Amino acid sequence: MHRYVSRRDFVVGGLAGASVLGLVGKGIAPAQEQDKPAGSGGGKLRKAIQYGMVQGAKTPLDHLKVAQECGWDGVECNASQDQKWIDELREAVEKSGVPVHSVVCGTHWGYPLSDPNPEKVKRGMDGMKSALRNARDLKADTVLLVPAVVNADVRYKDAYERSQQRIRELIPVAEECGVTIAVENVWNKFLLSPLEFARYLDELNSKFVRAYFDVGNVVIYGFPQDWIRTLGGRIAKIHLKDFKRDGYQWKPIREGDVQWPEVRKALAEVGYTGWLTTEVAGGDEAYLRDLAARVDKIIAGV
Repeated sequence: MHRYVSRRDFVVGGLAGASVLGLVGKGIAPAQEQDKPAGSGGGKLRKAIQYGMVQGAKTPLDHLKVAQECGWDGVECNASQDQKWIDELREAVEKSGVPVHSVVCGTHWGYPLSDPNPEKVKRGMDGMKSALRNARDLKADTVLLVPAVVNADVRYKDAYERSQQRIRELIPVAEECGVTIAVENVWNKFLLSPLEFARYLDELNSKFVRAYFDVGNVVIYGFPQDWIRTLGGRIAKIHLKDFKRDGYQWKPIREGDVQWPEVRKALAEVGYTGWLTTEVAGGDEAYLRDLAARVDKIIAGV
């Protein structure tokens, strides 16, 4: 059995509208002028699942072998302070040939870089540095970062400025590790427009800071294909999930309101040839095979 849910389903709150007209214009370069995305996938789209989506596997090697047998090209894992586990996963990658292409920072919700509390920020920064080193050890080329959280205690302006300042402090670590910081759009009341997202990245002015674009997260207030065309070459990685506006609910991929053929066209237009990673609930092998077939249809433009 399985349920289609996101790792962010616990995040509570509506999505407030925001005017970003003052952000349009300067600093947003055409997509074709951007560097190629991190993890370009060797000129094709490659599909991945998150490590925890493989149910029943006991060891890292088991996880990767099941993923491969079910038709997946790679996996994405959460960051870990357990170096022994990271070493085991690295060995599993070498034995199986199934790459870990991305690592997800584990501290960005509890200790966001936008927090006014210096102690929380320090924990968040330490968590990101650890995640970058995890990625280096696993030969992954990105770390997913939720850059800020806007709430009753943190103004939008402060979240913008604080998170940029702290990402700038992380860039030297990313450069040292050879890993891209991939900023994701999530339900955090922040970066609510593709124009603003593009400008936010351009202002950081580093090839080590890119976008981790989540297709399903923008359906409630926008159209993924529009965001893809605006972000263009700034996109390092893509998350896949689906959402239904009517009823405000996550749906199985290809059963929600995402216009998948249009998303595929947009990806082709901007020249994206990287990883497509599903961010949904896990399941058994039959479920993972069905999910892989759904992603294959997306890649085919069906």
